[in-house]
Amino acid sequence: MLSAIDLHAGYGRGPDVLTGVSLDLEPGRIIGVQGPSGCGKSTLIRVLALLHPPRAGQVRMDGQHVQRFRYAAPAGQRRRIGVIFQHPRAATDPRHALRRIVSAHLPSSAPPEETDRLAELVGLTPDLLRRRPHEVSDGQLQRACLARTLGTDPTYLLCDEMTAMLDASSAAALLHLIRTQVRERARAALIVSHDPELLDAVCDQTHPWHDLTDLEPAPRHPS
Repeated sequence: MLSAIDLHAGYGRGPDVLTGVSLDLEPGRIIGVQGPSGCGKSTLIRVLALLHPPRAGQVRMDGQHVQRFRYAAPAGQRRRIGVIFQHPRAATDPRHALRRIVSAHLPSSAPPEETDRLAELVGLTPDLLRRRPHEVSDGQLQRACLARTLGTDPTYLLCDEMTAMLDASSAAALLHLIRTQVRERARAALIVSHDPELLDAVCDQTHPWHDLTDLEPAPRHPS
């Protein structure tokens, strides 16, 4: 289980963006968080992905208190968490073909066939793997990002508005892929979105943002 426990987080000297957020992600389940832009959903993703340290509260992975973040976090913990971001073009190198993007998180000892397996898993054909980001659609590029994320065989998938840039059919396909991964591989997924209908269609449970966070920032002490 990946848990947020009374998390408080912010940036620089600014006020807390997260104020007392608690949430559990269990393997085999998809949890949704719905809220408007700017409410703090992406910050929650960054903290749970170990990319941003909280000011107070805890992140716990399988019962253990995570105490180091960013590159100080143990590689084994980082590899267990996969993130799919909202903007696939900002999350990929425009110079690289999709084959290189898909294989980016595979260990150096992985055979070339593993890249093909991941590509096939997300519905990318061999001809698409030869193309660069500007030569494919947002939906195809987001599929490559998902394949790249699966290269570490993560237990926890964190999806930050991953369908916001996609058309309806591409979004439905990506969500089906996430659901299949959760059901067949016992992964856990967190999907954050401003769209309640999308979340209701795919998630086992959806939390409105105001149910997760304190209305007033709670007093906190440095961790």
